[in-house]
Amino acid sequence: MKKFMLTLGLAALSTLAGYCQKYALVDLEYILKNIPAYESASQQLEQSSKKWQKEIDALNEEAQTLYKNYQAEMVFLSDDQKKEREKEIITKETEAKELKRKYFGNDGELYKKRESLMRPIQEEIYNAVKDLSESKGYALVLDRASGTNIIFANPSIDISDDVLAKMGYAN
Repeated sequence: MKKFMLTLGLAALSTLAGYCQKYALVDLEYILKNIPAYESASQQLEQSSKKWQKEIDALNEEAQTLYKNYQAEMVFLSDDQKKEREKEIITKETEAKELKRKYFGNDGELYKKRESLMRPIQEEIYNAVKDLSESKGYALVLDRASGTNIIFANPSIDISDDVLAKMGYAN
């Protein structure tokens, strides 16, 4: 009976061992910092963003100047002139809002540019992680940089350097 229970226990353990899942971690921030194309794309996005913000700021400044002039001259203006000046101010403010939406809105120029510059890099990382996980039998790969509440992880399961090597950016 003891032999039977021991055999049954070993069979159960070997069956469970077959179902064990392998996990790995990657650090996407670390990976991105080691890809020169990412740094270049980030700089391009920052330059465009600053340029567009200057355009918006200039329009807002014009609107402010128009408003200050209007306030200073308001007592000397007729009702028609007041309406005309108010309309100019509103038009300038609307232009600034529209430009901001055009550049920084949900489907704005910055979004489109980020998409065109970053998508190829993200796809390359994804494909490298996918290939590694398939070849090494990982059931799950987590990003430790995304704040998934990982309190501790054994450094031996971090495959970030393997991903970089797969992409041709060996350290």
